Amino acid sequence: MSLGRVILCIIFPPLAVLDKGCGSILLVLLLTCAGWIPGAIAALILNQKK
Repeated sequence: MSLGRVILCIIFPPLAVLDKGCGSILLVLLLTCAGWIPGAIAALILNQKK
């Protein structure tokens, strides 16, 4: 995972998972709305997997 993707996961998590599919975007968006930290963690985890 590149440094740019990590920064994007921290600043705006839903944008960082756009290439992972609709379900991932929705999950990260809901977690980000519930609290920024859970959304950022979910985006980092989803981007870590290949």
